[in-house]
Amino acid sequence: MVAVVTGAAGGIGLAVVRILAGNENAVAAVDRDGPALTEAVEKLAADGLAVTGFTADVSDSDQADSVIAAVEERMGPVESLVNSAGVLRTGELRTCTDEDWAATFAVNSNGVFHMSRAAVNRMVPRGRGAIVTVASNAAGTPRSSMGAYAASKAAAAMVTKCLGLEVARHGIRCNVVAPGSTDTPMLRSMWTDTADRQATLEGNLDSHRLGIPLGKLAQPADVARAVAFLLSDEANHITMATLTVDGGATLGV
Repeated sequence: MVAVVTGAAGGIGLAVVRILAGNENAVAAVDRDGPALTEAVEKLAADGLAVTGFTADVSDSDQADSVIAAVEERMGPVESLVNSAGVLRTGELRTCTDEDWAATFAVNSNGVFHMSRAAVNRMVPRGRGAIVTVASNAAGTPRSSMGAYAASKAAAAMVTKCLGLEVARHGIRCNVVAPGSTDTPMLRSMWTDTADRQATLEGNLDSHRLGIPLGKLAQPADVARAVAFLLSDEANHITMATLTVDGGATLGV
């Protein structure tokens, strides 16, 4: 199976690439950071994993179309797509700039639309395929100083589910994985000292944020395993669903 993973140079995306390739899939790793992607692919190849890197910016629809075409020409029909590319701009909405808002939606929402449209238009004639979008538990739970991010992830989740409804008759499944706090560079960029890590685990009532009942951060592989499940035949009757991987932080709501 050929699987395309965006945001593949690090964090959750890289973990997804590793797990899918380890399950004997041919993986097209897509990221806009060419040097980081090259380094990641070289490390994966050294571990004997079949991964091919493709540099593209998913916020650009032409690049999204081109990279899917390039993957199919070089590797074969795309059967799976994982939308994992994402950016985070923090700050209260009343001080959020137009540029921060646009940049957040360009990748987190538009990128999902661009890549999903490009992939599904090739999947439909073949009558098979699966798409998983990595959103966030913030898509359904308000978060202070994360309004742009939360809104963009909510849009990404709904795009994925609406697409899933439209293409279900073609045998294509579209699902969402919603991680909570995961030990990635994106999360660590929000911390200023070691106390912030503990606050993430314990929560902060002043910012109306619950802690994590399991008492630990998710690891990227925890999220990647959920993605792999939804792409697999074990989930062949699941579509338009959200699988939340947050240690209970949103209380299952």
